[in-house]
Amino acid sequence: MKTLDELIDEGVAGKRVFVRADLNVPLDGDRITDDGRIRAAVPTVRKLADAGARVVVASHLGRPKGAPDPQFSLAPVAKRLGELLGKDVAFASDTVGQDAASKVAGSADGDVALLENLRFNAGETSKDDAERGTFADELAQLADLYVGDGFGAVHRKHASVYDLPARLPHAAGGLIATEVGVLKKLTEDVKRPYAVVLGGAKVSDKLGVIEHLLEKADRILIGGGMAYTFLKAQGHEIGTSLLQEDQIPAVKGYLERAEKLGVEFVLPVDVLVAESFPDLKTKSPAAPISVTADAIPPGLMGLDIGPDSRRLYASKLADPATVFWNGPMGVFEHPDYAEGTRAVAQGLLDSESFTVVGGGDSAAAVRLLGFDENAFGHISTGGGASLEYLEGKTLPGLAALDAS
Repeated sequence: MKTLDELIDEGVAGKRVFVRADLNVPLDGDRITDDGRIRAAVPTVRKLADAGARVVVASHLGRPKGAPDPQFSLAPVAKRLGELLGKDVAFASDTVGQDAASKVAGSADGDVALLENLRFNAGETSKDDAERGTFADELAQLADLYVGDGFGAVHRKHASVYDLPARLPHAAGGLIATEVGVLKKLTEDVKRPYAVVLGGAKVSDKLGVIEHLLEKADRILIGGGMAYTFLKAQGHEIGTSLLQEDQIPAVKGYLERAEKLGVEFVLPVDVLVAESFPDLKTKSPAAPISVTADAIPPGLMGLDIGPDSRRLYASKLADPATVFWNGPMGVFEHPDYAEGTRAVAQGLLDSESFTVVGGGDSAAAVRLLGFDENAFGHISTGGGASLEYLEGKTLPGLAALDAS
């Protein structure tokens, strides 16, 4: 795929360059609680603006239902993007309407404009090719060139990700180029031993990547809510912990395959439990109890890995040459259940391995728990996209950028 530098070398001064970024940040009202994805988009936007392009940035935020919804407005993002760029960012109150056309037409060389949430238009996410194509045609009227830089959205067959590049000369932004380069180190040119840490709530979200990584990884560590389905598959009592009972046959199969392939599967040996899920707003003390993972008492739910598991996982992260981590070990948003996730993050930092944090909640946890992001080998901006890439799937957004 064409690189951003190649596009700039061909000349972008005075041209309208549509940058499909991923600015899907968490909001509390109109307050951005984690601006990591905005910061990740800045280098590409700045590089184009400095080269004299008239930059038109677009993104989705949240899951509006194909119509304007104030709670998902990108207005706060425009303000923060301007602060990070050190220049005003014009904000269009629509996507392909009069204000968008006016803001883009009124831009000068080096200016930056941000369109309103792409998902306020039903054509962005439509499964109907014609409807999606019509919206892509409208977006194409706002630009001369296209740069795909929203890695967190490249696994979606959406108008601005998949259809629009076919309508304009296009290139991959710096962020996507970096993400793909890192993921190739996890799939094509892996330095061993290779350890994978998987957490999060649902084992069903990780089935594909476990299936694929069983053939590639040397060690797989499991935590988070998904661990309890594994523990149940081994015949252990899990109380009221999160369980996907329909996934037990698949999980049993993975454990059997791992043993045959010589892949080390590491599960919690102890967990922190409580009678109910903690209050994440007040973060009031939850009084967790540590119990062995093979005998969680009835009426109690597992909410984090315990102290023995934290030490075990840290030891398992000490010797690999490559580590990929996706998914927290517990309810990291609450201080009483954050130590498992903290232990994994610290384990990555203490090792000498090439470490990749697979976006999503893992990246959010790194920031929330106060770790230096630059201390990790790479922090991805796209959890779902990273996982699908590791599953060996073709990602629509990358395929579109590859096409001539």
